[in-house]
Amino acid sequence: MKSSPNLPQKVKIVEVGPRDGLQNEKEFVPIEIKVELINRLSHAGFPNIEAASFVSPKWIPQMAGSSEVMAAIARKPGTIYSVLTPNMKGYEGALTAKADEIVIFSAASEAFAQKNINCSITESVERFIPVAKAAKQDGIRIRGSISCSFGCPYQGSVTPAEVVEVAKRMMDLGCDEIDIADTIGVGTPGQVASVFESLFTIAPKTQFSGHFHDTYGQSLANIYAALQTGVSIFHSSIAGLGGCPYAKGATGNVATEDVLYMLKGLGIETGIDFDATVKIGDYITKATGKTNASRVGRAIAAKIQ
Repeated sequence: MKSSPNLPQKVKIVEVGPRDGLQNEKEFVPIEIKVELINRLSHAGFPNIEAASFVSPKWIPQMAGSSEVMAAIARKPGTIYSVLTPNMKGYEGALTAKADEIVIFSAASEAFAQKNINCSITESVERFIPVAKAAKQDGIRIRGSISCSFGCPYQGSVTPAEVVEVAKRMMDLGCDEIDIADTIGVGTPGQVASVFESLFTIAPKTQFSGHFHDTYGQSLANIYAALQTGVSIFHSSIAGLGGCPYAKGATGNVATEDVLYMLKGLGIETGIDFDATVKIGDYITKATGKTNASRVGRAIAAKIQ
């Protein structure tokens, strides 16, 4: 089945479950389970896996042991293993861990920046100047993430112009890719199209990715709207794991299984084994004692049983 001529022929999925998904768990997930999860995702063909975070465990307890995780995983050639790096200390950890990509972050909302990283947007970007410079010198890929690009729990509405301004700052740092994140899941398709079309006035479509949460059940519709604008990189989390510890009311990321099912129906290639992904979702939900948030995963499990 061929995809619509108005949609991308191929999409890159960035699997964020091992980091963004598990960071919000109340109980610490054992390192061996994290390693097994990443290895299964690698084997299923995910081209980019957000594997760990070098944020202080004091702030994100679930990310303790990231060095051990990175040392233990079985790396698949050609797969990008990303880690979150908040500062130079975090970057040094990422470098030692042989990360393929570092993720730096800010927000499109001043209020969220203050709550999340205790500084202004400008200050948050300036903090990453030495990190980005070091990464460029070491030949490590840089991904920038912009939180609250479609709405903020403290500020309320966020304009496309505010998102564009932060994206420009990320580009000045040398980011190879920029995530446009709906951190609290309040975006709608029309808004998504407006934000991305505004971003395309400052950089190519290939430089941006969509990161959607499903708080209001809009994530798949928002992904489709982004596809229609030409976006071809999306983030998702296995079994819908995740949320945001600094955003009250934010529910999980869009479930990877649901995204793959939709893309498969649209005839869009991903290079990922769908059946294996469904089994991985079953594995991690059982391992963490959670209910699978993927509608597709639950439906397939019900058929099997």
